[in-house]
Amino acid sequence: MTTLVVAIAGPLTTVQDLGRPGYAHLGVPRSGALDQPALTLANRLVGNDPGAAGLEITLGPFAATLTAAGTVALTGAAAPFRVGGRPAPLNAPVAVRAGDRIEIGSTVLGLRGYLAVSGGLQAEVVLGSKSTDTLSALGPAVVRGGDRLPIGPRTGEPAAVDVAPQPRLGRDATLRITWGPRADRFTDPHALTHTRYTIDARSNRVGTRLVGTALARADARELPSEGIVLGAVQVPADGQPLVFLADHPTTGGYPVVAVVDPRDLPLLAQARPGDTVRFHGPEQ
Repeated sequence: MTTLVVAIAGPLTTVQDLGRPGYAHLGVPRSGALDQPALTLANRLVGNDPGAAGLEITLGPFAATLTAAGTVALTGAAAPFRVGGRPAPLNAPVAVRAGDRIEIGSTVLGLRGYLAVSGGLQAEVVLGSKSTDTLSALGPAVVRGGDRLPIGPRTGEPAAVDVAPQPRLGRDATLRITWGPRADRFTDPHALTHTRYTIDARSNRVGTRLVGTALARADARELPSEGIVLGAVQVPADGQPLVFLADHPTTGGYPVVAVVDPRDLPLLAQARPGDTVRFHGPEQ
């Protein structure tokens, strides 16, 4: 069996597919790639099924070798990319010889890169997914240097394109929202849409923490825990919003002021600490 031998794993590299939705009633997050269009594109470029497992590489650097010839594609965040010592394009199928070193530098725009290998990464399926869940510790362990990741047999041919269109990456994202079930718990919930928030360095796969205008509570009473959905904008006691991502808990007690449109969550997945985001409400 072909194996991807990891030399450098970087600060956080995980195995991800399209996740395990449908188990919130059991307390299990959906997990999966935070930037699903990027993973889907990478799989399409190398000839995999859209839901095949690949690597989500946060910030980089990353380096590995394949034990047999194959095809790889790197999508998502922009980063220096070399295969076999030669520069390689992003968002394109790249042929790899057995023993070629695959090298990904630190990201220069965006936060998370997605590396797909023809045949897809093989891992134990847990509740219908091979994804690593960093909150519940389900699925494969976080990837470390020295790991040997098995690759399945090729199921399709690489895409007949040179380079796919570059996805939009930027340092100032606008996120569409709908108002949440607890917007009335704030004296001025619309302050959320009038503020440019900065991504906090404490953000992770569970959620993106924001720093900006604090949202003041109109009702300071605590809520009983209630269900949390992907993209929920929860507001802890300090008034600073937190947007839940794929590894979010399934319940929470802080009020949810809004919910981000799922189509805009890939923008948030690529926002790095220091970048800014703005919210656009339905009334604007």
